[in-house]
Amino acid sequence: MDRWRGKVALVTGASAGIGAAICRELVHHGMTVVGCARNHKRIEELAAELKGSSGSLTAMHCDLTKSDEIEAMFCAITKQFGGVDVCINNAGLNFTGGLLDGAIDKWRTILDVNVLALAHCAQLAIKGMKDRDVTEGQVINICSQAGHMVGPYPNSHFYTATKFAVTALTEGLRQELAADETNKIRVAQLSPGLVKTEIVGRMLNDMARGDVIMAGGMDASAIAKTVTFVMSLPPDVQVHDVLMRPTSQKR
Repeated sequence: MDRWRGKVALVTGASAGIGAAICRELVHHGMTVVGCARNHKRIEELAAELKGSSGSLTAMHCDLTKSDEIEAMFCAITKQFGGVDVCINNAGLNFTGGLLDGAIDKWRTILDVNVLALAHCAQLAIKGMKDRDVTEGQVINICSQAGHMVGPYPNSHFYTATKFAVTALTEGLRQELAADETNKIRVAQLSPGLVKTEIVGRMLNDMARGDVIMAGGMDASAIAKTVTFVMSLPPDVQVHDVLMRPTSQKR
């Protein structure tokens, strides 16, 4: 990871869970990290906790359902730090409701965050990397085991469809970048199974119940360490997808 020291990383959905863990890991490796979320106050608290580390964390507010806020965030990062070298598309959400009874407005929000914002951030990050002619750039999409299989959980069926879309987007980005023949920008995907995060508690509007459901999951730090594993490999090695599960997970 030494070659990434001092480089700029954007982490979306950085206020908790996997996003916060990734911020912590990258800061400890000396990177200049920008964490974005609607609840940027929690990122500011994490930044204060990490003061004195070899890297730094800056909080930025961004509602990823709004394309103008995404564009404004990238402009702010370019103005303040020069641009993004690493883009970690981590933000994701879900709501209750199956395909037969789910609310269309909720589906639109899930689609906006899980798919459209991810594609928009990747597009802007890669454009900036190319404009600056970076020696090395990295995009990592945090997908899910749900991006590879449809589970028997109606509340997750529309969410699963968005994660299948992320899998397609990651491969599409790989193909388009490979066609450039510059080989300077890599794209990867991580597909975790159960992880101890707030996503289920938020979906159910019951954090205690969510904690019980996710109790057997991996710690978010495991995902963060896998991010740095992907980044630390030689520049001519591209990890395409890492499927991860806790050892106790049955499916």
